[in-house]
Amino acid sequence: MRPLTHPSIEDISVEAILHALSDPVRVAIYAELANAGCAQTCSTFLTIRDRDIPKSTLSQHFRVLREAGLIRSERHGVEMRNTSRCPEIEQRFPGLIGAIMNAHKVQSAERTKATRRRPSSR
Repeated sequence: MRPLTHPSIEDISVEAILHALSDPVRVAIYAELANAGCAQTCSTFLTIRDRDIPKSTLSQHFRVLREAGLIRSERHGVEMRNTSRCPEIEQRFPGLIGAIMNAHKVQSAERTKATRRRPSSR
């Protein structure tokens, strides 16, 4: 089994973070991890925004988040436990993650409102 690699905090770049969080599924995964307060297994995220995510696709999303330095993943038996690296990133780029997460929250709320306003088709 290949070892998991995590960039050192000095190697994390704003560009990598923005790229990783540019995908709606990845930003939703990261938002949940950042708010969880404890490690989450990959299987926790098999459904995002009422959409089923294939395991292979989910693995790729976690790889991008890990390589960008946003999460730390550890193998425990057959499970992969993931945690956010928010405190480390906050020290390197103060306010960046908070601003992105706030924008994601606002956007998610707007989408929810728009979905509720749509007339149902009969």
